[in-house]
Amino acid sequence: MKKVSITSVGLLFLFVTTVFAADTFAPDKDHSQVTFTTQHLVISKVSGRFKEFDAVVAYDPKDISNSSLNGTIKTASLSTDNEKRDTHLKSPDFFDVQKYPEITFASKKTEKKGNEIWLTGDLTIRGVTKSISFPVTIVGPVKDPWGNSRLGVEASLKLNRQDFGVSWNSPLEGGGFVVGDEVVIKIDSELVQQVPKK
Repeated sequence: MKKVSITSVGLLFLFVTTVFAADTFAPDKDHSQVTFTTQHLVISKVSGRFKEFDAVVAYDPKDISNSSLNGTIKTASLSTDNEKRDTHLKSPDFFDVQKYPEITFASKKTEKKGNEIWLTGDLTIRGVTKSISFPVTIVGPVKDPWGNSRLGVEASLKLNRQDFGVSWNSPLEGGGFVVGDEVVIKIDSELVQQVPKK
């Protein structure tokens, strides 16, 4: 099995088994995660994850421009394994989960650039929509022991939370702020081909 570097949630890979044009995939949530990391007090980092998310990926290996990804994250599923911090992150100071229950991504374009594939689309957080592109690595496809076709997807992107109105902060006496503006989001997902019901 080989890995192929991809930029944005786009797709490029070498075959291990045959996947036909425009197949649809969805996450195996027992083998998938969406995590985030940001700076804390200038000197360290805090990481968390979203426990509830979903996606629909259309993949066409013959014509990459036919591929797409649409995903949703439930903001209330956020967890940093610290109840007090999680409550603050879910409040209007940050994600305001009561008013904005979802983060969404809708792809607009998938294209090949050299040996990479870029997926460009609209990311919406707290009702603010921005166009983004980011790198992805696709592993597979492979057949699992039950005959299902699977893809592995790895992606990492950096966002400025201020661009999406996630703006709370507090200055430090020696300079800097309690929370960093840059947030690194990582996606590690195992996708299963969706077979239409007969």
